[in-house]
Amino acid sequence: MVPIAYTFVFSFNDSLKSNITWRGFTFDKWLNVCAVQNGAVCEAFGNSLVIGSVATVLATVMGTMIAIAIVRYRFRFRSATSLLLFLPMATPEVVLGAGLAAQFLSLGVAKDMTTIILAHTMFCISFVVVTVKARVASLDPALEEAGRDLYGSSTQVFLRVTLPLLVPGILAAALLSFALSFDDFIITNFNSGAVTTFPKYIYISAARGIPAEANVIASAVFIFALVVVVTAQVSSAARAKRLARQG
Repeated sequence: MVPIAYTFVFSFNDSLKSNITWRGFTFDKWLNVCAVQNGAVCEAFGNSLVIGSVATVLATVMGTMIAIAIVRYRFRFRSATSLLLFLPMATPEVVLGAGLAAQFLSLGVAKDMTTIILAHTMFCISFVVVTVKARVASLDPALEEAGRDLYGSSTQVFLRVTLPLLVPGILAAALLSFALSFDDFIITNFNSGAVTTFPKYIYISAARGIPAEANVIASAVFIFALVVVVTAQVSSAARAKRLARQG
């Protein structure tokens, strides 16, 4: 927790070019977070949000469909597919990043935000499949059979029975994908070209001193994530108490 505390405290530092030495307390960095370097830090943060959101949606949709197919259906090369999906998680990021960069170069594809999204979607799919796959395997087939016994079509059973039961696993996979995409530096650095993401901006700025505005954004993201987790835990506890009283 010490690095997190350091980041939060130094977001209030009245720094100039670097944010290494404490110079005094101020709220200016929080009130003018986009003022440094013509808004470069906010632009990098916005790029990371866009890339993370698009990659998360693509990876979650495709990963969920793949997970359902692997668990529910028997087809040729099913075991090979599972192995290939596991490999990106076991392969070092530097290898994945260099391999994708070489492919884009050989195909003549210009490196920009699109190549970053493709790269992030590629490695996030594996994590989505593993997460959703465990949820699909735990479903009780009797619930879907009951829906079909009540003359529900395959689409109705999926939308009204299967999908709601899969939502917790899908949301968990989506949150994991977004966190991995937003935080990634190695694969991004190989395939970003001139586009700067927030982790890349932090890395570049580290040579001359990370500005306090970057600490502000990092602190805000941490606080937001903390609020989301606490809210979810409190809501879950309150729901459990209501059910206990009703029971």
